Amino acid sequence: MSTGKQLAAAKMRAADVNPTAIAIFEQYWDQLAAGATGMIPEDTIAPLAHPDRLDDSPETPADREAFARTAIIRLNGGLGTSMGLSKAKTLLTVRDGLTFLDIIARQVLWARQHYGVRLPLIFLHSFNTRTDVLEALKAYPELAVDDLPLDMMQSEEPKLLQTDLTPVEWAANPKLEWCPPGHGDLYPTMLDSGILDALITAGYRYASVSNSDNLGAAPSAKLAGWFARTGAPFATEITARTPMDLKGGHIAIRKADGRLILRESAQTPKDEMRFFTDPAIHPYAHCNNLWFDLGALRDKLKQTGGVLGLPLIRNSKTVDPTDPASPAVYQIESAMGAAIESFEGATAIVVPRSRFLPVKTTNELTLLRSDVFELGEDFIPRATVTPLPVVTLNKAYATITGLDQRLPHPLSLRDDRSLTVDGDWRFGKDVTVIGDVTLDETGGDVPDGATLRD
Repeated sequence: MSTGKQLAAAKMRAADVNPTAIAIFEQYWDQLAAGATGMIPEDTIAPLAHPDRLDDSPETPADREAFARTAIIRLNGGLGTSMGLSKAKTLLTVRDGLTFLDIIARQVLWARQHYGVRLPLIFLHSFNTRTDVLEALKAYPELAVDDLPLDMMQSEEPKLLQTDLTPVEWAANPKLEWCPPGHGDLYPTMLDSGILDALITAGYRYASVSNSDNLGAAPSAKLAGWFARTGAPFATEITARTPMDLKGGHIAIRKADGRLILRESAQTPKDEMRFFTDPAIHPYAHCNNLWFDLGALRDKLKQTGGVLGLPLIRNSKTVDPTDPASPAVYQIESAMGAAIESFEGATAIVVPRSRFLPVKTTNELTLLRSDVFELGEDFIPRATVTPLPVVTLNKAYATITGLDQRLPHPLSLRDDRSLTVDGDWRFGKDVTVIGDVTLDETGGDVPDGATLRD
C-alpha cells in the first residue's frame, strides 16, 4: 500500500469514518494513482432512444398502493458555496417567506394528508449541514414517522494533494482538509446506518430520491405506480433539455454492454463538450430524481460488500475554494445517479419540465422568486408560462448577498423571453421585463414600477 493511501485511510479511521466508506475511498485512490480520470468519451456511448414517458392519465388505486410503500429521501449536504453561503442551501429563503426546507416539509405533509399514506421523509446530511437543518426541522415535529430517523449522515474523506495524492494539511482551517464523497455515498450510508433495513422492516419497498434544491421533485403517486409496474430495480427521471441546463448530466447507453449509464460534464473530455451540450445528440437532462427498489438495493450491497463500484469523478479544486493560491487538490466523488449501471434492467422515464427545477445559481433563484412560478396548495412550484425565460446575471449577482442588494424584490417575468444583465444594476419594486432584454455594462438604477422592453 502506498504512503498516500495509508495516510488517507488512517486519517479516516481516526475520524471514525465507517469501514465501507474507507474501502470505497481506497478503491478510488488506486484508480486515481493509476491515472484514471473518470472520463467517458463520446465514442463509447450511444444516445438514449425511445424512453418511457409519464402521461397525464388520472392516478389509479395501484398508484396509490405503491405510493403507500414509498419513502422520500432528500440530499441535503450542500452548503451553497457557489452562491456565497456558509450554511445549508435548504435554509435559504426561496419565495413567500419560505425556505427550501419549509417547502419540502410541507410538500410531504400535504401528500400524507391527501393520499392517507405514512410517507417518511429522510435527509442525507453532510458534516456541514446536519446541525442547522435538524434545528430548523423542530418547527415540523409531525414529520417523524414511527421510529424512523429524520436523517442519516454522509461520510467524509480527505482532499488529496495533486502533487503526490497525500492528504492535504491546512492549518488555517483544518475543516477544509475534508470534503463529502459525493452523493454516490447514499447507498453505503443507507446500509451502514441501518436505515435500509429499518425501511424494509417497516414495510416500505420503494425509495424516491432527489436533490433538496429541486422543489419540482415533489412526492408523486403517479411515478410510484409507474415504477412499481416496471418491476425494475432502479430508474431515473429525465426531461427535455433547455438552455438553462445544457451542462447538466445525461443518460446514455454504454456500447460495451448495453447498460444505461450517467455521464456528467466532469466526465466528458474538454474537446468533446460540443457533443455533451448538443441537445440534438443528447436531448434529455438527467434530473437526479431516482427511484429504486429497497430490497434490490440491499441485495446488491450485500453481494458487493457495500461497494457498488460507481464511476470515479475526479474534481480539481484548491483546498480553500475562496483562495486560488492555496494548494491544488483532488476531491474524489461519485454520483448517486451512476448506480443505474449497477442494476440490470434499470430504466428511465421522461417527465415534464416541472419535475426539474434545480437552483444551482442565482439565475435560477431569480426565476423561481419571480411571478413565472406560483406555489399551489400542495406547495409545488408551477410555471405560469412556457417556455421558461432565460435569466443571465453577471458576477455581481453571483452571491446571495450580491443578489439581494441589487434585486431585493421579485421581478415580473411572465412576458419575458430572456434577461441578460451585464452591468451593476439595482432594481426597484414592481419591475416588469418584456421580450428579450439586455442591460449593458453601464450599470445604474432601475426605478420602481419600470417596464423593460426588448
